[in-house]
Amino acid sequence: MRTQSRRRPRATLALAAAGTLLAPLLSGCWVGAGGTGSGGDSINVLMVNNPQMTELQKLTAAHFTEETGIEVNFTVLPENDVRDKISQDFANQAGQYDVATLSNYEIPIYARNGWLHEMNPYVAEDAAYDEQDVLPPMRRSLTASDGKLYGQPFYGESSFLMYRKDVFAAEGLTMPAHPTWAQVADLAARADGARPGMKGICLRGLPGWGEMIAPLTTVVNTFGGTWFDKNWQARLDSPEFKKATKFYVDLVREHGESGAAQSGFAECLNNMTQGKVAMWYDATSAAGLLEAKGSPVKGKLGYAPAPVEKTPSSGWLYTWAWGIQKASRNPDKAWKFVSWASGKEYEHLVGETSGWSDVPAGKRASTYTNAEYRKTAAAFQDMTREAIETARPDDPGVQPRPAPGIQFVGIPEFTDLGTKVSQEISAAVAGRQSVDAALEKSQQLAEKISEEYEGR
Repeated sequence: MRTQSRRRPRATLALAAAGTLLAPLLSGCWVGAGGTGSGGDSINVLMVNNPQMTELQKLTAAHFTEETGIEVNFTVLPENDVRDKISQDFANQAGQYDVATLSNYEIPIYARNGWLHEMNPYVAEDAAYDEQDVLPPMRRSLTASDGKLYGQPFYGESSFLMYRKDVFAAEGLTMPAHPTWAQVADLAARADGARPGMKGICLRGLPGWGEMIAPLTTVVNTFGGTWFDKNWQARLDSPEFKKATKFYVDLVREHGESGAAQSGFAECLNNMTQGKVAMWYDATSAAGLLEAKGSPVKGKLGYAPAPVEKTPSSGWLYTWAWGIQKASRNPDKAWKFVSWASGKEYEHLVGETSGWSDVPAGKRASTYTNAEYRKTAAAFQDMTREAIETARPDDPGVQPRPAPGIQFVGIPEFTDLGTKVSQEISAAVAGRQSVDAALEKSQQLAEKISEEYEGR
């Protein structure tokens, strides 16, 4: 279904080279499973420590375990740490963890390496799970090149533009229904200083293949650039890639948040919540946090599609999903947990116990017909679903691509490449070097990947 390199990925993937939290990190971490594998009536789950997952952890014993008798031992870690631990355990098929949080970047790669349990048989026998209710883009993103499912989404997201409606109204600014990046840059300049200490926009500048590289790559795509052309030629020194990167760096340097080179999702979330920026381009999942009860900006925000230049859309596609390790000694019990955690019943549980703004949305059609959720998420839910459903991971730009991905390139080497490139561009954001110098070094890094893939 998707174009893949015929080169077999290395067994020792450096998937933990760098990453990003697409939701704010929590300061603490709770480790449940020790150094032993699961057994009997228990399973071990390794997951990222973002708010949606820690909420799941709180609800599991009193609901899932109470209903099924299956004890769940959680290991909860920050993203970079969890990716490293997952890659080690799954690559070695150690079987210490039955289930882990994986994204739509890792799952197709892990599946090709034979590290994951196929989920089609479980889905076929679990009518209550209702696989057809899962949004098609999420199903496709978790399907490997053999056409089989290897993951189920816990929540999904795309990207869009968030802005302060009250600030725009006071300044006489109007957000276009479908903004271009040129229009966004103009609005950022005009909103800069609208309130004391307020900057025009927040954009990630923190190094990481999933931090700054995620939004930047969507800008590159819509400006007509690409990391690699269809023949695996590196294109980071192309006019289009340079134009997009200079635009991004100049925008954040001139009208972006202070300390942009150290700002990722969490920092931009804080800046938006605290009224320090008028706009923010980032994950659609941020909206639920901004509109949550007690948020200082609740009800003050407007939302617009991801800005474009040469493409009809530019939003990314991402999901934190569940994968079951092939070496799991309890795959059937592991599926029961996955089915519960990603099912409709769990969404209702969260809505009723924590509030509908906390529901791990972005994955099921039924979520967007639920009256309670629609009421709570009225400001952004339709745009979020549209962004997810119009995302084009196999065709995100203006030219054919050799591998799938909107905000990443779907090859094992991208974690290392993307992180190194992000460090160079972040240095340009900090003013330590020019964009041309950053991309000259980045092109050389990408050419090493080209040499490995060309002709395959």
